Amino acid sequence: MQRKRFYYLLKIQYLGYRFHGWQQQPDVKTVEQALKRVISYVLDRRKFKLVSTGRTDAKVSVEQSFIELILDGEDIDPEGFFEKLNNNLPDDIRALDIEETDAHFNIIKDAKQKEYCYFFSFGEKPHPFCAPLMVSYTQKLDLAQMKMAARLFEGEHDFWSYAFHPTPKTKTTGKIDYCRIEKNERYTANFFPEKTYVLRICGAGFKRHQVRLIMGALFDLGMGRLDLSFIKQSLNPLFKIKMTHVAQASGLILTEVKFD
Repeated sequence: MQRKRFYYLLKIQYLGYRFHGWQQQPDVKTVEQALKRVISYVLDRRKFKLVSTGRTDAKVSVEQSFIELILDGEDIDPEGFFEKLNNNLPDDIRALDIEETDAHFNIIKDAKQKEYCYFFSFGEKPHPFCAPLMVSYTQKLDLAQMKMAARLFEGEHDFWSYAFHPTPKTKTTGKIDYCRIEKNERYTANFFPEKTYVLRICGAGFKRHQVRLIMGALFDLGMGRLDLSFIKQSLNPLFKIKMTHVAQASGLILTEVKFD
């Protein structure tokens, strides 16, 4: 007889600065590894499976994302599990919510929109406490040019130039719902520079390093290494321009995942 299977959707957040990304790997500390260790303890070593909406790179943080917990045999008390989970997680990982779902829910295919924010400042050496949350340049950046260039990424494009090591089978076309640089009013701290900024970018999904490659191009534009015409050309499907500046990971935060 086939054992009954139970499905739970966990909303989580974490500071990624001390983790080597989401996916479990040998000999390095990852978010998946930390969660599995605690969940195993909370479930008294019962077998389980975790599925995430996606992977994050080393030092990338998450304000809101989801993982699916799949159990065979017996269900759990969601409220009791949730409380015990948070009581045992490290301080830089937190569960925000739990709800029961079913086999029809697909955590990967049903995730229809993701928003990333990349935080940065420029013009002064910032307080060291800023390091886990934003990237800073002491030199001046041409913010006006960067703002104009960011809007060029909106809409449907072939993002081959912003794909990390694409193969002939890599699907590089996609749509970005919005991409804009704004004054940062989302996160504040008394040790932040007086003026900080954020790139907000949203779409159905992004390839590995795609957001950081876009941010790297915008930084190069702000420093005068590139111009707007080059950015336009990099989005032209007739050209294959391999962008190589992958912006630092510590400024990137996955801020929201929306399901269908």
